[in-house]
Amino acid sequence: MAERNLLIIEDDEGFARTLSRSFERRGYKVRALHGETGLPALLEEFTPHFAIVDLRLGGASGLSCVQTLHAHDAAMRIVVLTGFASISTAVEAIKLGATNYLTKPSDSDDIERAFGRLEGDADVDLAARPTSIKTLEWEHIHQTLSEVNFNISEAARRLGMHRRTLARKLEKRHVG
Repeated sequence: MAERNLLIIEDDEGFARTLSRSFERRGYKVRALHGETGLPALLEEFTPHFAIVDLRLGGASGLSCVQTLHAHDAAMRIVVLTGFASISTAVEAIKLGATNYLTKPSDSDDIERAFGRLEGDADVDLAARPTSIKTLEWEHIHQTLSEVNFNISEAARRLGMHRRTLARKLEKRHVG
């Protein structure tokens, strides 16, 4: 079997440990980072074939990690994993080089399947129900957060709401 090197970039250390153990049992050689700091140095000594990148790394965006990883190796299979899914970040992640985008909770089976899916599926079921107001609001909030690199104060200003109101909305939406 060819060597399968996996990089996990996840700020939740417990979740990163769980993913690491699961993928090691599947035959992957795993390295983990708990944020974007140290990524360039790690890439000098470790060549990942696969990467799992959390979209939200503390106050930073995992999208910059996706961009760095794709620039390092365009053939790398990168899965963005997030509890803060939105259409805008999914589109940006794919444009920046991610091969797939999954929402939490996702398990190792889901992620490994995502590594294997390199092409789209034209036969995917189209949602029959219209998007809810809450979903539209969340996508607008997340788009704004993405535009300001997840700076909550600036996003709240642009959205015309109090910072604490935005923080409460983000806490309610947190999924993992």
